Amino acid sequence: MLVLDAGRDVSILFMPQRDPRFENPGRPNDFPGRPLLEDYQIRGIGGADDYRDITELDGFLRERVETGGVLRVNAGAPGTVPDPVVPLVGSLDATASLIRRLRDDHPEAELVNAFEVVARLRMVKSPAEIMRMRRAADATMAGIRTAAARVRTGVGERTLQGEFERACRRAGAQSIPFTPIIKSGPNSLWPWRVLAAHYDRRNRRLQDGDLVIFDVGCEVNGYVSDVGRTFPANGAFTQIQRQKLLVSTRAAEAVIAAVRPGATLRELTRVAYDAIPDEEEAYMQTPSFFGHHIGLSTGDPALLDEPLAPGMVFTVEQWYYNHDLGVSVFVEEVILVTEDGAEVLTDALPRDPDALEGLVP
Repeated sequence: MLVLDAGRDVSILFMPQRDPRFENPGRPNDFPGRPLLEDYQIRGIGGADDYRDITELDGFLRERVETGGVLRVNAGAPGTVPDPVVPLVGSLDATASLIRRLRDDHPEAELVNAFEVVARLRMVKSPAEIMRMRRAADATMAGIRTAAARVRTGVGERTLQGEFERACRRAGAQSIPFTPIIKSGPNSLWPWRVLAAHYDRRNRRLQDGDLVIFDVGCEVNGYVSDVGRTFPANGAFTQIQRQKLLVSTRAAEAVIAAVRPGATLRELTRVAYDAIPDEEEAYMQTPSFFGHHIGLSTGDPALLDEPLAPGMVFTVEQWYYNHDLGVSVFVEEVILVTEDGAEVLTDALPRDPDALEGLVP
């Protein structure tokens, strides 16, 4: 548990003495245990001012509450801190469990939502963070190019996923922040949550006339990317596929052109809808400016009415799902807010239909 003690201007990382994941009394030779609190490597990379035993956390909080300290918890969304209710089936997530426990143990404490504070800190990236995100974007683009070169009828979706991951790691990525979403044909019409519920459904083989959607990313030194493109399985878009892809790309380009310091994400939402033909709006996915902030995660906290500032990094993604025509298309760009507008960190990967066809053999 990381505690930022604002009154004393110190950060404290509370940890167990030993890492419970490395304890197995039945197999002491295989699992000899591992120190955690006194691990010099963790202290070397942790970055905290102080390290304490997790058993001291309750007393620490009690002392702060008794002296009038305010407890601030990132509740994951703006507004008042919710009152979590334990579900009949399942369990509370880590944040909800923490809130429930704090309220039970310290009913007299003032509990305040820290989401907006955390969001403002994480929305603007430092030059070092931006450098890592550039590398993550570059590695992702390299992975998409490599996998696109394998796109053809008869190839399985998992084969393309493997090619993408291999190329990302070869380009310097240490990890993959989320399971690469590579889906084709009928699969392209369904969100990943639907596909993930069916193991065998995620290895469909490409057929002539299919569209193949890439919604993928990689991680470099803790910072992530999230990039999307659509390719024709046979190397050529049909007229209707091309037309619908342009609905998505033109909306993205309108949003990118409107990015500037002082604008807000809510304003970009209106820009996106103005660029989408009225008859196509019903098929567009994602209402809030068609994107999300990224950085340490693919869903960094964001405030829709916070003025954009240089150093902010977010995606622009116009999902198009037309179940009536059986056509789904998608582009996703990573955008850096600059002093006078925007830089597209993924601009080296084309989104024009002709250029996308050129990436497929």
